Amino acid sequence: MDLEPTLLSGVSDQRPFVIAGPCSAETEEQVLTTAQQLAAKGVCVFRAGIWKPRTKPGGFEGVGVEGLEWLQKVKREIGMYTATEVATKDHIVKALEYGIDIIWIGARTATNPFAVQEIADALRDRDFKGAVLIKNPVNPDLELWLGAIERIYNSGIRRIGAIHRGFTSYERQLYRNIPQWSIPIELKRRIPNLPLIADPSHIGGKRELVAPLAQQAMDLNYDGLIIEAHYQPDSAWSDKNQQITPDTLAHILSALVIRNTNQTTENLTELRRQIDDIDNEILDSLSKRMRISKEIGQYKKEHEMPVYQTRRYGEILEKRIKQSQILGMSADFMKVVFEAIHEESIRKQMEVLNEDKPYF
Repeated sequence: MDLEPTLLSGVSDQRPFVIAGPCSAETEEQVLTTAQQLAAKGVCVFRAGIWKPRTKPGGFEGVGVEGLEWLQKVKREIGMYTATEVATKDHIVKALEYGIDIIWIGARTATNPFAVQEIADALRDRDFKGAVLIKNPVNPDLELWLGAIERIYNSGIRRIGAIHRGFTSYERQLYRNIPQWSIPIELKRRIPNLPLIADPSHIGGKRELVAPLAQQAMDLNYDGLIIEAHYQPDSAWSDKNQQITPDTLAHILSALVIRNTNQTTENLTELRRQIDDIDNEILDSLSKRMRISKEIGQYKKEHEMPVYQTRRYGEILEKRIKQSQILGMSADFMKVVFEAIHEESIRKQMEVLNEDKPYF
């Protein structure tokens, strides 16, 4: 793809390219105050959600077009570029009417080729000088992500970037959305000149995870970051747990280590990232195992069976030790590991057996 080298001239040549602002535009005061504080910290691009359809109805779903007037004030009075999410042709029409500089297509929309094509068609006949960013689809489908990018490219847009916000999982995870860094890395391999922006707010889902995830993105040579920032995050109307203050954002950005040297072999940072990913997978698997242990405890309770079954435990331990030796691990190591796992499994089952008993 013959993409333009910068998303916005004079802004995106920075690394990281930073887009920041609240999850949702809530009030004019909230938008302008947050924007002023971010501008004071050197942030040039202000983001805010205008249309916010939620997973379930009944929650705050955005202020609508009125919020675009507030973003217009941010651009006119504070001098920042503005960015917001679009999902329909009508959103495109209104966003361009109010001079939005960057629009992004959300994860749910990117999952639907019909919706992406509607947006592409709406852009085709309009002289949009800004940039379009495409978030990864909800599910880990690289071809669907590529397809969304190609649809926007075919509409004539040349300032295109990709936002990596992680992938949804049904199981409980450390992260709100699993990073699966290998997928955006492959995307970058296929389109080398595509700007890649990480969304640590949505990957982590917790404000304490924003900093380490932002650093991981820089270590993997991402071009930018899109981060949710609010002047009073604990009072935010949506996604308050993952929003940070402008002061915190400035601290995170100042602490980032930007490595620009290219190495011919896999470096230590990448190897450590792989270790982190595997550790997270181990934790997820252990969590699943313990949930099953609780179900076993419930079964034993209903059938008046003893929790500790010596024969079963002995068979498991012997089998796992043999498997570990085949895989190149020591028997002593695996014995310690599975003794600890078994002890926690017994504890979970005991919780089930004793949950209805009074304590004095």
